[in-house]
Amino acid sequence: MYDEISAGAVLYLIDENSEIMYLILNYNYGHWDFPKGNMELGETEIDTVFREVSEETGIVDLQIINGFRQQISYKYRKKSKLVNKAVIYYLAETKSKKVVLSFEHVNFEWQTFEKALQKLSFENSKRVLRMANEFLLTPESMKRSSVKS
Repeated sequence: MYDEISAGAVLYLIDENSEIMYLILNYNYGHWDFPKGNMELGETEIDTVFREVSEETGIVDLQIINGFRQQISYKYRKKSKLVNKAVIYYLAETKSKKVVLSFEHVNFEWQTFEKALQKLSFENSKRVLRMANEFLLTPESMKRSSVKS
């Protein structure tokens, strides 16, 4: 049983050199991670992804890539209480390179797979990025349909 459930996105774009670039955010606490946030009452996971990406980055032109959903879990302390948290990540493509950060973040970067992997702070996030990158490089993934915002 989880005390908190969040949803987020491994957000990418294809740049002018046909290279996959991943968006990573620098949170106020100092760590680098993907856009994500707690699900609100009545929201689906996908609803949360669209809302959180929009709130945290200003990006609204998302396409969720079908067939990719990864869940991580961890524990953290919140006011001396141990919280069990699950985060569900979807893979999403955008055409928007412009990012407008929320108050929760101090910086962002569009990075290649290797550089994003080096910069991400948590091993769970690195594992999700590896799986997302492998998924994108699999020829079958190019045939999958997607959900537009």
